[in-house]
Amino acid sequence: MLYLFNMNVHFRILTATIFFLLPAVLHAQEKSSVHWREALKQEKSWYSGTEAARIADNVLLYQHNNGGWSKNIDMAERLSEGERKQLLAEKSTGNTTIDNKATFTQMEYLLMVHEATGQDKYREAFIRGVDYLLDAQYENGGWPQYYPIRKGYYEHITYNDGAMIGVMQLLKKVGQGESRYGVVDAERRKNANKAVEKGLAAILKTQVRVDGELTAWCAQHDRKTLAPAKARAYELPSLSGGESVGIVKYLMEIEEPGPEVVRAVEGAVNWFEEVQISGLKLEKEKDPSLDKGYDLVVKEDSSASPLWARFYEIGTNRPMFTGRDGIIKDKLSEIEYERRVGYSYYVSGPRELLEKNYPEWKQKRMNKEGN
Repeated sequence: MLYLFNMNVHFRILTATIFFLLPAVLHAQEKSSVHWREALKQEKSWYSGTEAARIADNVLLYQHNNGGWSKNIDMAERLSEGERKQLLAEKSTGNTTIDNKATFTQMEYLLMVHEATGQDKYREAFIRGVDYLLDAQYENGGWPQYYPIRKGYYEHITYNDGAMIGVMQLLKKVGQGESRYGVVDAERRKNANKAVEKGLAAILKTQVRVDGELTAWCAQHDRKTLAPAKARAYELPSLSGGESVGIVKYLMEIEEPGPEVVRAVEGAVNWFEEVQISGLKLEKEKDPSLDKGYDLVVKEDSSASPLWARFYEIGTNRPMFTGRDGIIKDKLSEIEYERRVGYSYYVSGPRELLEKNYPEWKQKRMNKEGN
């Protein structure tokens, strides 16, 4: 009896221990999952594994019936049965976008898992995504931020955060049909190539001229007039020191650039050189009294690498700092704290463009012309 009693006690202790530790074990399993932002950066062998397939199946659930996806979702998170049912019920909604790298990122991921596993469901979902991107394009070659169209700034041709350029880079690979992109049929590849040609025409038409000189692009342009357009209150019509970098890099990737493309690149590079800001650096200054525990402060430093403003006034190249009140200020310190630390008003991306990408592009062209 004593032996049985001890066994019973031990069993209860073991059960209680398992019950106590189980949440921690499950939590650790959740934490071990790849975050969505890392989903395209894994080793090639990873994409044939169970974790990659689990995430890919999530991506299928998140895909809407029109072929697109919504934004700002960690699609690698484990889903409950209730969440799966809710996603199935929401598939007919049209809240689909190319903003914040949505849709074209999901498509790239699905194709990588298809290449590793050969499962047709991932290829079919990718093709539905191709159809979505082709349908979303305006006749003038631009892409809106949301499709189906949402009224407001969402309908502008959107370069903001690399939206349109991300779409064009993907469709360009589809059109070429190389490697894993060869799963797309000939008719869609043909249409993808046409879409890329139209997109290039839109890029060239939206490049802003000031006094007859080509400069840069706004983060968004009016869908009809192609003029620089306003988005949110702090995103006014302007020349973008941020988004324009991705556009120029895309143009420099064109194998046989025509004279219009060459002029566009040269004009933008000249503009970047003209508007660079020297002698300043941006620092995080600790301040426990503030919500995030720090402030962003601009300091003078003659040895600092050049910076560029995110927004420049068209015609004057005056750096623009605008908070939620929509009023242009001359200094970062003059806008509210929430925007000051919650948005990028200074960028450094043009530095690599000027110091590395452009010289390499120019040398490559000279070599071709020399031959």
